[in-house]
Amino acid sequence: MRMVKITSGKFELFYRKVALFVVLPALFVASCTSPRHLGRTALPGRFLDDPAISDTHVGIAVYDAGAREYVYTHNSEKFFVPASNVKIPTLYAGLKYLGDGIPGIRYFEYNDTVFLRATGDPVFMLTDFCEQPVFEFLRNAENPLAFIEPAWQTGALGYGWPWNFYLNYYMPERSPFPVYGNVVIWAQRDIGLYGEDIKITYASSFPVHNWPVEVKDSPDGVFEVQRPGTVNDYKVYLGLEGERDLFVPFATNGMQAALELLADTLKREIPLVPPRTGPVEFKTIKSAVADSLFRPMMVHSDNFFAEQVLIMVSDELFGVMDEMLVIEHLLENDFEGMPDNPRWVDGSGLSRYNIFSPRSFVWLLEKMKDEFGFERVSGLLPTGGEGTLDNLYLEESGRIFAKTGTLGGNAVALSGFLVTERGRTLIFSVLVNNHNKNSNDVRRATESFLREIIYRY
Repeated sequence: MRMVKITSGKFELFYRKVALFVVLPALFVASCTSPRHLGRTALPGRFLDDPAISDTHVGIAVYDAGAREYVYTHNSEKFFVPASNVKIPTLYAGLKYLGDGIPGIRYFEYNDTVFLRATGDPVFMLTDFCEQPVFEFLRNAENPLAFIEPAWQTGALGYGWPWNFYLNYYMPERSPFPVYGNVVIWAQRDIGLYGEDIKITYASSFPVHNWPVEVKDSPDGVFEVQRPGTVNDYKVYLGLEGERDLFVPFATNGMQAALELLADTLKREIPLVPPRTGPVEFKTIKSAVADSLFRPMMVHSDNFFAEQVLIMVSDELFGVMDEMLVIEHLLENDFEGMPDNPRWVDGSGLSRYNIFSPRSFVWLLEKMKDEFGFERVSGLLPTGGEGTLDNLYLEESGRIFAKTGTLGGNAVALSGFLVTERGRTLIFSVLVNNHNKNSNDVRRATESFLREIIYRY
C-alpha cells in the first residue's frame, strides 16, 4: 500500500551559481610564424570537411578587432537561425537602455494610497537574488497598496515559440510583474518504508499557492506535473525515482497569478486599478545591479531573463510593454549600420523565425566592445569551463568569451571573442543549421576549429 500526501511548503531554490574565472596561461606555445589570414591555412577546410559539419549549412566570420579586417569568412552574409545567439542583441538593449540598475517597480503616492506600476523585472522573489528591495518596500508599506493596470501589449509566449513546450522549465511565460520567476517548483520526496508494503511519498510546492492540485500515482513510474495551457489547475503524478524536483511554469494570465501569489506571501490583498489620468511623476525602486541579471542571462542562457529584458527596455523607452517596439527601434536606430538586416522577433532565440548572418553578429559584438568596453562585455559571456561552455574549451578559459546557441537539434551557434596566443583579439561567429548529427559533435568540431585559431593566429 502507498500512502500519498500533498503538502505546500517552502524549500530552498537552488539557482544557478555564477562562477568567477581567471585568465590561465596557454598550455602550449604557438609556432613562431602565424598566418594573418586563415584562408591561407588548412584550418577552415578541415572544419568544413569534418563529418559533423560537411553536410550542414555553415556560416563563419572571423574578424581581427585590432586590424579591423576579416581574416576568414564563409557564407558570412547569408542568414541562419541563430538560436540563443539572439541574446547578444538583447544584451545590447539592456546595456544601452537599462543603465546600471534593474528597475524593480515604479510608484507614486496619492492621498492615502501607494500606487504601483510593474516594470517587467524578472528577479522579484528569486532566492538567487538575496536582497529584495521591492519586496521590502511592499512589506513595510503602511498605507494601502494598489497596482495600476499595466500597459501590456504583447503575449505570454513569444512569436513562433513551440506552443506545446509551455510546461518546460526553459519557457516560462512573460508577464508585466513576474513573481518567483513565473515558475512553481514541485518536489517529490520519500519519507521512507513503514513495514514491508508501506511507502510514504509526498509532493510539495514552492511558492505556496492555493491553486487546485490533484495527486495520483504515475502510470509509468515517472514524477510528472501537468496543467492545461492557460489554467493553474495541476495534476501531480508521483513516481518511483525518489527525490526529484521539477520546475514548471505557471499560467500568468496577465497580473492575475502574480497578485494571487503576492497576496499569500505578503498576507495582504493588492487590488488592480485603472491608470490615473493626467501627468504622474513616478519614483523607481531598483531591484538589482544590472550585470547581476545580464551575466546569468548570457552565461546560463536564461530565456526568461532575456525576454523580460526587452519588456523592461520597452517600458523604459515607451511606457508600454511590447518587445517588438524595442526590436524595431534598435533595428532602425542603434543597428542601422548592421551589414545584413536580420529578422528578429524575440529576446531569447526560442523562435525559429529569427534569422541573422554571422557578420551581423561580428558587427554587433564590435559595436558592444567599442561602446561598453571589452572587459565588461567579455565578462558577461561564458568562458571555457563555465555555464553553457561547461565541458568545452577547458584549456582556453580566459581566451574565449562566447554565447552559445542550440535549437531543436538542428541549429548550433557560437559567437564571441577570442584572445589568441599572440595577444590578438578576434571577434567570431559560427552558425550551423540543418544538421542531422548529435549537437555535441557539432560543438566539438567547432571547438577544434576555434582552438587552432587561438594558438596559430
